[in-house]
Amino acid sequence: MNPKSLCSSSSSSSSSSLSSGSWNTSKVWIVHGIVAGVAIAAAIGARVYLGPVKKFRSRVVGIIPARFASSRFQGKPLVQILGKPMIQRTWERAKLATTLDHIVVATDDEKIAECCRSFGADVIMTSESCANGTERCYEAIQKLEKKYDVVVNIQGDEPLVEPEIIDGIVKALQEAPDAVFSTAVTSLKLEDAFDPNRVKCVVDNNGYAIYFSRGLIPFNKSGKANPQFPYMLHLGIQSYDTKFLKIYRELKPTPLQLEEDLEQLKVLENGYKMKVIKVDHEAHGVDTPEDVEKIEALMRELNMS
Repeated sequence: MNPKSLCSSSSSSSSSSLSSGSWNTSKVWIVHGIVAGVAIAAAIGARVYLGPVKKFRSRVVGIIPARFASSRFQGKPLVQILGKPMIQRTWERAKLATTLDHIVVATDDEKIAECCRSFGADVIMTSESCANGTERCYEAIQKLEKKYDVVVNIQGDEPLVEPEIIDGIVKALQEAPDAVFSTAVTSLKLEDAFDPNRVKCVVDNNGYAIYFSRGLIPFNKSGKANPQFPYMLHLGIQSYDTKFLKIYRELKPTPLQLEEDLEQLKVLENGYKMKVIKVDHEAHGVDTPEDVEKIEALMRELNMS
């Protein structure tokens, strides 16, 4: 046997094997390269299609609706609370919220507008025909130069509104894409159980509103408030997806809304979802002139100037 031929044969076989291995490796890299290229192209295409990645419902405006002609308390926004108009105290508290990009007062009254401008608030004039605060918010948002994803309706008669509650309902709406509306509740005091000015609320196990009422809900067969039941009081503050505001305005009044005189019910009766957060808050809305004394007494107790 010729050792030379053996050597040649072995060398040739080895070269062929190496060549084959290199080709297989090259094929793997080519396939990987193609896959990577397709993935990159898809990512770029999606980026172009979807636009820049941004936080859901990120731009937020707070609107404080204020009207002079209230049936229960005329001129309520201008009533003095420890030396300041109530609307100013509400505005100052709202300014402490971290989620609001802008705050405006929406009013149909020039006296309220003039007062608000005097302490530095931005004012949007709205028509007297607005049926409620939500409609006033819608009209105001149309007149703002900037566009916003979320509108927070901050009740002007809540001079002790907590900025943490404002932030809480905004974040709740941002985290619940199936909801168009968010609001807050707190524990109801037994002495307020049958007060029609104190709106009650019940929610489901996932934190979505079931119903709002001026009557006590739930209502048991004894006809008395149960001291052991955790009744919930609705706080007036609420936020909406801006796109929903237009839809809301176009919805016809509903039977439950008209009977209870509660705008939240039109949302629920039309099948939309409303996220509700539970907070620990002493409810201090001003519904009647008598409430002013209660607010001032509490502020003195808390050493709030």
